[in-house]
Amino acid sequence: MATAVTADDLRRSMSRQRSIASASRRGWASASIREVLAAPGGDVFQKSGRHDNEEELKWAAIERLPTYDRLRKGMLTQVLDNGRVVHEEVDVAHLGIDDKKNLMDSILKVVEEDNERFLMRLRDRTDRVGIDIPKVEIRYENLSVEGDAFGLLGVLKLFPSKKKAVKILDEATGIVKPSRMTLLLGPPASGKTTLLKALAGKLEDDLRVNGKITYCGHELNEFIPQRTFAYISQNDLHHGEMTVRETLDFSGRCLGVGTRYELLAEMSRREKQAGIKPEPEIDAFMKSTAMAGQKTSLVTDYVLKILGIDICANTMVGDDMRRGISGGQKKRATTGEM
Repeated sequence: MATAVTADDLRRSMSRQRSIASASRRGWASASIREVLAAPGGDVFQKSGRHDNEEELKWAAIERLPTYDRLRKGMLTQVLDNGRVVHEEVDVAHLGIDDKKNLMDSILKVVEEDNERFLMRLRDRTDRVGIDIPKVEIRYENLSVEGDAFGLLGVLKLFPSKKKAVKILDEATGIVKPSRMTLLLGPPASGKTTLLKALAGKLEDDLRVNGKITYCGHELNEFIPQRTFAYISQNDLHHGEMTVRETLDFSGRCLGVGTRYELLAEMSRREKQAGIKPEPEIDAFMKSTAMAGQKTSLVTDYVLKILGIDICANTMVGDDMRRGISGGQKKRATTGEM
């Protein structure tokens, strides 16, 4: 049944709504004052959560972008001089020097303590959306390596001498499992270096190899071995006139980003479907390291930091004619380059 609404009813209803709005404004104001008094140092942005809303809005704007643009945008958190925390949208393909430094400092404040935690955060992000990182398992079966030995006069070609076959490895069989560190022990001249070179496909041409070496079931002639593994020699070979940073950047550009971009695109798609918001620092790092064609990569800054050679990053490596970094630093530069 319809009822008539009089002018007095409308006035009472409007008065009631104004009272509710006024009370809500008073409650918001008093809550803001309580937050200011409760926050250490009187920083309203530390407790109120308004900066969280700002971050959510900026992240939502990034999520609405097409895939290509979304993979190039990230969020960096900065603390201003007044203690206020701000979230800035950045193009990860063109991070400035200060942005890179702030990002690396936020990820690895103390390398010895934070590096494992950082790697676990990377792994947690992929596990959360059900993505498996590619792993490599090496198997070698009945691996035998032999070469020829000459007498001294034969080597000098003064007199003809017969070649004598020398067996370096004799039907070695084993497995190098992924996600593990394998220690190879043996007395001098037992064939340790020969085994490692054989697994890396870097044996000398005059050696004869029998047996089978597979990487995840694929033999060495089925793929490009240099993109999967590296053998680090005991001798450091560098261009002495290049700095440590230039050496690692050049190595990184030669290697490329591999499957990181495709992996990140699939991960971003699954996170968007599941409504998962990644950690800003981890997201910015992964996006930056997946961009191809960069002259310098954030991977270089990461490797420099964990190897402890960031203090000599802009120093020439050096050689017999040029003064450069120390022997220990050169060995770590070789490890990072490889």
